Amino acid sequence: MAKARVAPTKLLSIPRMELSAAVVSARMSAMLRVELEMKIDEEFFWTDSQVVLAYINNDVRRFHVFVANRLQVIKGETNCSQWHFVDTSENPADHASRGLNASGLLSTNWMMGPSFLWQHELKLTSPPSAVLLVRDPEVRAAQVNVAITSDCDDMLDRLSRFSSWIRLLKVVARIRRMTSRQRHDSDHITVEEIESATEVVVRLVQQQAFSEERRTLEKGDSLPHSSPLFRFNPILDKGILRVGGRLRQSSLSQGLKHPIILPKSSHITELVLLHFHERICHQGRSQTQMELRANGFWVIGGSKSTARLIHHCVTCRKLRRPAEEQQMAELPEARVEASAPFTYCGMDVFGPFIIKRARTEHKRYGLIFTCLSSRAIHIETLEDLSTDAFINALRCFISLRGAVRQLYCDHGTNFVGARNEFKKALKQCDPKKLEAYLANKQCEFIFSAPAASHAGGVWERQIRTVRNVLNATLCVCPGRLDDFSLRTLFYEAMAIVNSRPLNVDGINDPRSLEPLTPNHLILMKSQIALPPAGKFVREDVYATKRWRRVQYLTEQFWGRWKREYLLNISLRQKWHKPRRNLKTNDIVIVIEDTLPRNQWQLGRVVETIQGTDKLVRRVRVQVTDRRLHGKSDPPFRTVILERPIQKLVLLLGNE
Repeated sequence: MAKARVAPTKLLSIPRMELSAAVVSARMSAMLRVELEMKIDEEFFWTDSQVVLAYINNDVRRFHVFVANRLQVIKGETNCSQWHFVDTSENPADHASRGLNASGLLSTNWMMGPSFLWQHELKLTSPPSAVLLVRDPEVRAAQVNVAITSDCDDMLDRLSRFSSWIRLLKVVARIRRMTSRQRHDSDHITVEEIESATEVVVRLVQQQAFSEERRTLEKGDSLPHSSPLFRFNPILDKGILRVGGRLRQSSLSQGLKHPIILPKSSHITELVLLHFHERICHQGRSQTQMELRANGFWVIGGSKSTARLIHHCVTCRKLRRPAEEQQMAELPEARVEASAPFTYCGMDVFGPFIIKRARTEHKRYGLIFTCLSSRAIHIETLEDLSTDAFINALRCFISLRGAVRQLYCDHGTNFVGARNEFKKALKQCDPKKLEAYLANKQCEFIFSAPAASHAGGVWERQIRTVRNVLNATLCVCPGRLDDFSLRTLFYEAMAIVNSRPLNVDGINDPRSLEPLTPNHLILMKSQIALPPAGKFVREDVYATKRWRRVQYLTEQFWGRWKREYLLNISLRQKWHKPRRNLKTNDIVIVIEDTLPRNQWQLGRVVETIQGTDKLVRRVRVQVTDRRLHGKSDPPFRTVILERPIQKLVLLLGNE
């Protein structure tokens, strides 16, 4: 059988077309082996291209993609030893590409094949020179990268894989023991071998870091002023650079009088610092440096190197690193824009207070609402800390003060339960009414991060003020109170706190205006006055253009509120600088105030929550559940906690 292919229209070189013909031959052989279904002992392939034979027999040079892909096909179907050279005059395949008529075809060996195939013994010939040319265009240019390294650099590169100074010295000591071929009675490393290994490692480090200084001292010359070792007045002792200093006349040991000099930027130096830092049980920088020098080492720039080591030490971070902090956030829009009283509120519960009903004592609590804009407060009484009691108190507050758009609070169980109750109630409402209710944003709960008491400073500060007023009031009547008396005290305290001045600038100036108080907006007066004396008739209720006076007083309040109060809260009291944001996969410790530090949980940051200024102040941390597991539960169960960064200690950052 015969097969021929027409050359493509794209211009190809002769060697490439010859190689494509060899690929056709290899594929035909694979097809015949499958279709004939007979045993074939041996196969032979002939080509009249010496370049193709050189390509096939090459095992050293690399080719471009065209040749490399076709050689892969040929070598996958055949062996290099099966390919042989045939002269062009005896190659019948050339007749298919030269174009012959019928009479000319009969005079060729197209039908019979080459003459050497009819002989009794097959004589295989090799090409005169089937050698691949170096400048062949199909051969890729070889790139040789020469790197000249010294034995010292190579050895230090191998030693950089160690993470322990003692383990490194033991390995070096054992290598020296094997090379010395001396028998040892004990398998343990002796002190002499450790000291010898230390000298070997130090010598390698100094040869790399202080090669110029060593050559200068070996010649007997003085070091230049630009050398980092100039102020140490170094000396060479058995090939090791040591601090010269002024203690030669001392009776101290050689290591204390002339400590070994180590460079500041070296992996070996870090191992030495870490070793002595762990030996003194992770003490501070001064103790680490003293331990280092007491053992005969002197690190150039040792103070900074030790401080950097302690800063990255995980154990030191776990024991002493402070909690994370971030720049104080911007004030929310509800605190810097004018709004109706108690439209945006913060709330919290304080107490308990002991009241007496008959002969039984009960606990009562106070629920405080703080207006974020006017800083007015409202106090309701709670019988207990249940969700039902809170919802009733909230409805009383809304009935007196009007609708509330947003309520800021912490993660109290009664607050969370109330939100869930409202969600269940909303599902039972008419869809149209529900859309209108949500459009007005009635009672939208906004929770701060769990355990983030600093996020509620607006209402926490008012609780302190209310407590001061209540303490002063309770001193007047130290006996037990009942429910009505306690509610009256709450309202009296509320009236007193709402009469406080928001700005004390100019309070001693008789020419200044009356200090601005929350009651200016709520009651249109700064304090509650007694009913005036006199007789009033019903017609006095209907004063003309009363709404204009109220509107004027309201505008006066907000104008003074912006000038006198709002500008006073613009400055940050603390946390002035932006810090590094916590990132996902950071390893942290979760601070728990009820547990000692060594029992705080280790966690991993799984999600960060950014503020409007792109700074992270609260994150979600994955920790192990501390509850006892049953036999059917998995051995490790994790939970996700949401915490402010002020309740976290960073151990390992995901840089």
